[in-house]
Amino acid sequence: MAFPSLGVRASDAVEIMDGPDCDPQRLARTYAEFRYVNAVVSGWRTIYRRDIRPLLSPAKNSTLVDIGAGGGDLARALARWAVRDRVRLSVTAIDPDARAHAYAVGQPPLPGLEFRRAFSSELVREGARFDFVVSNHVLHHLSAEELGGLLFDSEQLCRRRVLHADIERSGWGYLGFGVATFPFFRDSYIREDGLTSIRRSFTARELRASLDAAGLAAATSVAAAGWRVTRELPSRLVLRWIAPRATPVGNSPLADPTDA
Repeated sequence: MAFPSLGVRASDAVEIMDGPDCDPQRLARTYAEFRYVNAVVSGWRTIYRRDIRPLLSPAKNSTLVDIGAGGGDLARALARWAVRDRVRLSVTAIDPDARAHAYAVGQPPLPGLEFRRAFSSELVREGARFDFVVSNHVLHHLSAEELGGLLFDSEQLCRRRVLHADIERSGWGYLGFGVATFPFFRDSYIREDGLTSIRRSFTARELRASLDAAGLAAATSVAAAGWRVTRELPSRLVLRWIAPRATPVGNSPLADPTDA
């Protein structure tokens, strides 16, 4: 495995599965196998238990939108976890890619889970609002203008909190992913595109520095002071935003000391 220079973000690198002419069978297997990779490396089980689950209620419904949901593995996991914990959560998963949407709606349905082929900006125009706004592995795909648009849309859509999770670019992350996936995923784009994703990803410092630039590029009201970047293991970043004067989700009796 050739080891590229990771000192500079490879923002021009292109993932194979993003190409319109990629092999549809390998693409479908990629969507199917994301659930296994994300279960190990994405950290969403921890994020759910720490940042979402304490704010849910068994009596009142809460809502969540997953932006850029792809094949829907995260949205399905969140819906299943909520059912298992006996709390009420309605999940809407959106993605503008027709191939991702077709795969997602072709899977067995789950209660409280809806898939839509849409951009976040469309939901904003509809006046939609959700208690939680999340995404996984979306940030590294975006230009400064697109990042600004996503953050603006997230603020407009969110009643409670935003959690955008992504990879943090690092040599250890690149090496670890390359070695761990070498014997597997030969019939999908997981390994090749995963390594490209790492090269395209931000470091924590870069993502923090990008917030002001994103707001200016998109000519939005995004304010860097309202967003916070935290580092997670393994080689993960979470971009967070708390809605001002957030109202309790589902009238949950659980206090949330971070929602000031």
